Amino acid sequence: MSRIKARFDALKAEGRGALIPYLQAFDPDLETSYAILSGMPGAGADLIEIGVPFSDPSADGPTIQQAALRGLGVGATLTRVLDMVRRFRKDDDITPIILMGYLNPIDSYGPKRFCVDAAQAGVDGLIIVDLPPEEADLLADDASANGLDVIRLVAPNTPDARLRAILPDARGFIYYVSITGVTGTRSASETQLSAALPRIRAISDLPVAIGFGVRTPEQAAIAARTGDAAVVASALIHTLATTLKGGKATADTVPAVLDQVRELSAAIRE
Repeated sequence: MSRIKARFDALKAEGRGALIPYLQAFDPDLETSYAILSGMPGAGADLIEIGVPFSDPSADGPTIQQAALRGLGVGATLTRVLDMVRRFRKDDDITPIILMGYLNPIDSYGPKRFCVDAAQAGVDGLIIVDLPPEEADLLADDASANGLDVIRLVAPNTPDARLRAILPDARGFIYYVSITGVTGTRSASETQLSAALPRIRAISDLPVAIGFGVRTPEQAAIAARTGDAAVVASALIHTLATTLKGGKATADTVPAVLDQVRELSAAIRE
């Protein structure tokens, strides 16, 4: 059983949704980023999404774009991100790790080699924002052979026919992009989420994680009980950015982010 399925099964038995916090690898530097990553499970993270810095994102809003640029500025590469996951796995072999990124670095790395190396490093799932299902054969077989779940994304304007076409082959969980737009710009209401989820659940019984626009503990609680998980990204990156001095980490950086993860986790658990 994959770590992703094991974690969602355990949370279902517990009767609550999951918190999936996001961090941008190497933001603002490797050691600070790793300290946040290694502290997230203890702060209440159920799964963790790690962003792979990329210079030309299509889904990320300005907050995450700036985080990616900070990461690239200190030498982030796909290989080094995998090394960070490998380091994390020395102390934590339970928490599911999902890499979020774009196709270009994977294509340059070599899709087959990437899937092998990602699995060996301890990655469990992949969110490749600009890889449509029609082109997923580029790495689908290699991902499956190495136990990697390629996470499907759907949006409020995804037609029912499209859902029926892409969701039967989904693995791990479904990522519901709750707004039409980029990350961190606005939020969906509970009414909008409640109306959207039945369309997905009619086609797939996979857990549904709600992201894009989930910023506050209250919003995270709504997302986790309406769906099966809340993904919080820009709000955490914004908190990190406010602690930086001259673009560099301070003594407040790691504690500020982990305290926010605790607040989000507490709201979901309540």
